[in-house]
This record gives sequence, structure tokens and C-alpha cells, in this order.
Amino acid sequence: MTPRDASDDSRWSDLERPPLNAVALRRGLVREGGLWRELEVVRATGSTNSDLVALAAAGKAAEGSILVAEEQTAGRGRLDREWTAPARSGLFFSVLLNPAEVPVARWGWLPLLTGVAVATGLARAAGVDTTLKWPNDLLVSIAGEERKAGGILAERAGNDGVVIGVGVNVTLRESELPVPAAGSLALAGAVSTDRDPLLRAALRALEEWYGRWREAGGDPAVSGLQETYAAGCATLGRTVRAELPGDRSVTGEAVAVDGDGRLVIATADGVQEPVGAGDIVHLRPA
Repeated sequence: MTPRDASDDSRWSDLERPPLNAVALRRGLVREGGLWRELEVVRATGSTNSDLVALAAAGKAAEGSILVAEEQTAGRGRLDREWTAPARSGLFFSVLLNPAEVPVARWGWLPLLTGVAVATGLARAAGVDTTLKWPNDLLVSIAGEERKAGGILAERAGNDGVVIGVGVNVTLRESELPVPAAGSLALAGAVSTDRDPLLRAALRALEEWYGRWREAGGDPAVSGLQETYAAGCATLGRTVRAELPGDRSVTGEAVAVDGDGRLVIATADGVQEPVGAGDIVHLRPA
């Protein structure tokens, strides 16, 4: 991992977007007996997910490693969709988890768990109600309109690890939005856009939810994850069209998220069809 060269002056080129305080973040997050073992903040990199997957493969990162970038030059969303944002305008980080005691079949809940945790942490620290669009988007309300302010990407790291990446727009201005449907915490009226406490809150909530889920053997019902996700999922109760590979689609009401983390769609002919996140190309309003 080689951060891009940049002068110290460039870190303060936008006074409304100060750099993260890595020392304070480590002090607040890394503790004896806790999940988080180490935290690194880099000035810029292509993708924190790609970097952390490579470090894990080389045996240079353990569970609880956190990699944060002030800027990503090749950030990726699900299905390798591009994610771009100005330097220091958001939270761009990845974590390495090793849920060895949880059956691999239940690892698909990790991005949903991360969504619950990040939404919880941001609600506490920014005072912004964040809802979840299945399977991996964070939504905020701006002038009564739902907009995407963040996304989550989970990738396998070897046989026993998962790297989860999170990107959240914090201070993105209207003129900087990549698409009209995008948003940010600032545009949603956040009471605070200080990224240090926002990141601490998100990671503490992730540690809490991950511990609860892992202690339950990954059972989403026993851990309370399935119920909590459903309560905060804006997709449920709406008519949607799931576009699948091979030009196939399923249209109907999104009625539940099942025990495997799949979205259950009730079609007009009375069939309830579960759709997995790994199978879907797009999920759109119908």
C-alpha cells in the first residue's frame, strides 16, 4: 500500500474539511480486549478494500485491522461500480473480520450488519436518521427526498477473512454530487460533520453488533440483527423490480428479509421469491 504523495499544505487546502486525527482515533478505538487492533490513516489510495485484502493475503493484517483513507482514487461499490468523492469529504474505510466460529453460510449477513451499525452510529453522532436500502446502501432524507449517502462492500480475504468497506458522504456539497440521487450528511442537516467522532461512533457500533452476532453463532434472529435490519430497511413495504442476470426480473412487494439475508418479493401471482444480494444486478422502484 503506497499512499499518494501530497504536501502538508494540501491536507488543509479546504479548511471546512480538516484531516482526521489518527492518534486520537487509535486512542479512542484500540483497547485491550476489544475488537479493533490497529488503525491506519493514509492520505490517498486506490481502494482501502483492495489494500486490506492484499495485506490479509500477505499475512500482514489481522482481524480488527482498520484502514482509513482521506481520499480514494479507485473506490468501488458493489459489482465494481465506481465510487468517487473529493478528498476529506467523507468516511472511506475498510475493516478485516474473521468470524471463524460462524458458519460461512451466514457470512452474507455481514454487509447488512455493517449497515445497521453504521446507521446507528451516524444517528448518534450526526443526528441524522439514516435508513437502509437492501442490500448495501445508506439513505438520508433531503427536502423530503431519499438520497444515497453511503454504501457497503464486503469481499472475501483468503479462506477465513472478510474485508468490509464503507463509504459515507459527509460534507459533499450539492455542486459536488456525482449524480442527482446522491446526498450527504451535511445536506441532510447533520448537527455535526466532524469526521473523527462520526468514525468512532460507526466503528464502536460495528464492534457491538459484530460481537452480538458472533456470540449468537451468526444467527440473525437470536442476535436481534434480522429484526433490527427490517425495522430500518426502507425497501420493505415497497413495490420493487429486481433485475437479475440473463435479462430476468422479479417485480412485486418487498415483504421481508429472510434468515439468509435475502430480500423476499411477493409477486402478483402470489409467489414469494427470495433474491440474494449476489444474484441481483439492480433493485429499482417498480
